[in-house]
Amino acid sequence: MHINIFSRLSFLSLFIIIVGLPFFFLPGTKIPLEISKGLFLVGGLSLAVIFWAIARFFDGKIVLPKSATLLSGFGIVLVFFLSALFSKFSQVSFFGTMLDVGSFWFIFAAFILMFMSSIIFRDSSKAKILLFGVILSTALVLVFQTLHLFLPQFLSLGFLLGKTDNILGSWSTLGIFAGFSGVVSLLVVEFLSTTRTEKTILQTLVVLSMLIIAAVNFPLVWVLFGIFSLIIFVYKVSVTSSKKVTEGEGVMDFPAFSFFVVMVSLLFFISGSFVGEIIPNRLGLSNNEFRLPLETTITVAKGVIKENPILGIGPNRFGTAWSMYKPAFLNSTRIWDTSFDSGSGTLPTLATTTGILGILSLFIFFVLFIWSGIKSIMSSIKTGTNWEIIAFFILSLYLFVSSFFYGIGMVMFLLAFAFAGIFIGLSSANRHNGEISVSFLTDHRKSFLSILSLILVMILSAIILFKYIERFSSVPYFRGAINASTMIDAEINISKALNLHTNDVYLRAYSEIYLVKFNSLVQKSESLSEQETLELQASLDQAINGAQEAIKYDGRNYLNFKALGSVYHNATLFGVKDTYEKAIEMYTKAGTLNPYNPGIKLSMASLSIVAKKMKEAKEYANAALTLKPNYLDALLVLSQIAKVEGENALAISYAERALALFPSNEDLKKYVNSLRNNSSQSIPAPIPQTTIPTPSKKTE
Repeated sequence: MHINIFSRLSFLSLFIIIVGLPFFFLPGTKIPLEISKGLFLVGGLSLAVIFWAIARFFDGKIVLPKSATLLSGFGIVLVFFLSALFSKFSQVSFFGTMLDVGSFWFIFAAFILMFMSSIIFRDSSKAKILLFGVILSTALVLVFQTLHLFLPQFLSLGFLLGKTDNILGSWSTLGIFAGFSGVVSLLVVEFLSTTRTEKTILQTLVVLSMLIIAAVNFPLVWVLFGIFSLIIFVYKVSVTSSKKVTEGEGVMDFPAFSFFVVMVSLLFFISGSFVGEIIPNRLGLSNNEFRLPLETTITVAKGVIKENPILGIGPNRFGTAWSMYKPAFLNSTRIWDTSFDSGSGTLPTLATTTGILGILSLFIFFVLFIWSGIKSIMSSIKTGTNWEIIAFFILSLYLFVSSFFYGIGMVMFLLAFAFAGIFIGLSSANRHNGEISVSFLTDHRKSFLSILSLILVMILSAIILFKYIERFSSVPYFRGAINASTMIDAEINISKALNLHTNDVYLRAYSEIYLVKFNSLVQKSESLSEQETLELQASLDQAINGAQEAIKYDGRNYLNFKALGSVYHNATLFGVKDTYEKAIEMYTKAGTLNPYNPGIKLSMASLSIVAKKMKEAKEYANAALTLKPNYLDALLVLSQIAKVEGENALAISYAERALALFPSNEDLKKYVNSLRNNSSQSIPAPIPQTTIPTPSKKTE
């Protein structure tokens, strides 16, 4: 009885995780989706492990799949652990800001999800229940997102503000998820005995999936959806023809619906924008997302491998690698000042930061996974092996292939590992001598070691859950700090957030809050009370200390050095002694970590102008212009310097180059005319460059 209860609780916990991840969120909290889903994952997974371990106490037996693929998955975890351990700032690689995708603990959680899925869903009936749960989950998401397109305000849930906002992540991720939903439903339509009503509902869900894919208009999805629909079509024909030959029947059922899906996918792919833009234009949808091409990601990976070939710079460090090794020619494009925390896809991002061992471990895992899947497909055509094995292999393969070409996010990547685990469990259970069974109650030596191991697993699961909840509790305080209406509220909230979880994002916010307080006090310096004078100095000290602690936390993130440079920059503006040199030093270190960023050079130029060091200002501004020849702000700063030095012809030259970049800007025209007339017209405010907004951290 106890075995039954705890085994069922373990099954239920894991079932809820896999089925609930796509649509789970915390209502009314405004906590970012991936963070709330991370809590859902860690909580559910910890409970599943604990209940499974308790059940083993009662039955005295542990059954594990004998699988090279599963063992290679553990190899990935081991490599990520070593890479994180030997990285210079390991806390970033182990956890990140909040269980960042690509951090060691995220990869570890993905492996445990795969491992537990291989154990708990090794039974065909349980796998089938999960499959229908997944279909229901995907149907709810797609129906909701379809309604949200027409009623975005009514169905905003408090955080989905635009039509393309969704509960999975990016707009393109929704398209990949719709393709996944279509593949799941198509598999059931073709291989499971269903009633006419059930088949009609599933076919309708496939059609809805294709409509969502068409609305997203992401060509990659049509390619993937079409290819996997073709695999299902060919597999269905092969199985059916083999069965007819075996049974001596001459007539074969033609999978017409699968053929229809393949043809529609082909139509949308080959027609391009002619057909593909019909639905997006009608609904007023646009997908302006920019993602790095694979070639650029490979360039960054080469830089990482050159620096540390064996283990890379550590998991969860793509942003650092991007700053160091991004191609210089990108400064002439619209992404010149954009920070990227991921590459062309989830898998390339993981491989980029973990060196040759990371690339090798991922390669071995996928070779073994695909090889075992192909063997299962070939075997099932001959022997009629249960179709659930093939279904979960195809679904997992779809998600893994998607993750190679695109950053699919937390939900889709976790589902890929969960389905891979179910495939491993089912195929091991159906294979002779495919499982390892350990009975430990009859042998006191085995009993002691096994029970001790189970207890340690339970304790570790509970510790991980409690630690994650503690770090998760810091998020509302952090959001309260950055959204605070008063300085007192901001100070209280950021202090509480840092007490619960220290990271450089929080520390930079801490520094910025006290820098704002310092600026507000210094502007009323003539009327400061004695108490406010003390607060003025304390605010500057705290702003400096916050940025310094951020550097200690992650000394390879240029943003931390830039933040400290900004504090000293502001102090220089208000005449604080000995801060100019410190600001230049911090900006220089930031520039070393992001060598092709012209904005850092320009900040140094602006600071030098304030300090009346015109020679240095010209050098820094020219360095910025060398990095980015069409840098408008650098041209305006150089024009300003030339004007101050009385070189009016040179000032006009720089201003005219700036005007050539923005010929319709009236302020620039007035400034150029004033220079030509030798008047005292002030320089116009810098004009925003056409860039992609810098992606913020998940907690911001």
